[in-house]
Amino acid sequence: MSRPNNFGNPSRLLAGYAILYLAFLYIPVLFLPLFSFNDALHVTFPLKGFTTKWYEQMFYDEKMHQALWNSIKVGAVTSVVATTLGIFGAKAVTRFRIPGQKPVISVIMLPLVIPVIIMGVALLILFTRIGLPLTLFTVTLGHILICVPFAMATLMARFEGFDRSMEEAAADLGDNAWHIFWRVTFPLVFPGVLASLLLCFTISFDEFIMAFFLAGTEQTLPIFIYGQLRFPQRLPSVLALGACILVVSFFVVFFSQWLQRRGNAKPTGAGI
Repeated sequence: MSRPNNFGNPSRLLAGYAILYLAFLYIPVLFLPLFSFNDALHVTFPLKGFTTKWYEQMFYDEKMHQALWNSIKVGAVTSVVATTLGIFGAKAVTRFRIPGQKPVISVIMLPLVIPVIIMGVALLILFTRIGLPLTLFTVTLGHILICVPFAMATLMARFEGFDRSMEEAAADLGDNAWHIFWRVTFPLVFPGVLASLLLCFTISFDEFIMAFFLAGTEQTLPIFIYGQLRFPQRLPSVLALGACILVVSFFVVFFSQWLQRRGNAKPTGAGI
């Protein structure tokens, strides 16, 4: 029996394409940890030798620590607020019939397709017109704006993934709306909530353009790293920090996606 085409085994072609695709995505990123262990100021081949002094230098840079702490604060507040808004929004659009529901969802998701630089300029004009000083607070507001659609998208899948008869059974037993949400709905959607928190924190932590327009004199970590690129002697410690962030971001995103898939794959109480 002949093969369906003349290009050999399709599975091998697909595997080759997958390897090339992954190599295109990740080989440039792998240069970051590679040069962070290079015993030279300049990022060039051949490597001079192995060293960990750039990581030691990174731990004594107080300005870097302050920028890192600023990003952690902004990311934590952003993830909590965006996820809370996402919970209310996702529950509303999945449990109730709202007039013009699809246009409403499209408007909420609009920040996903608007260029961040446009949103940054718009918020900068708005905040300066109303006299709001540019601080980490304004950065947090901007990050919440771009993270809410991601939280909504994550939580809507989870709200639609479990049997609604659980809520109906609790209502038949006389529980009020708050108790039904807190004791039935929230535990069922908790994997999605945790995935949303991690995803929003990662997006906020890595975001640069919005913070560049709205941070004022208080730097977040991406802005600090951008400023250090002008000084070649500081570049190796920035590479060391970037390697650490790369590893942490990978595990955070991987963990959030694992939680989301686990939550969607096992809708609790489906048989009741």
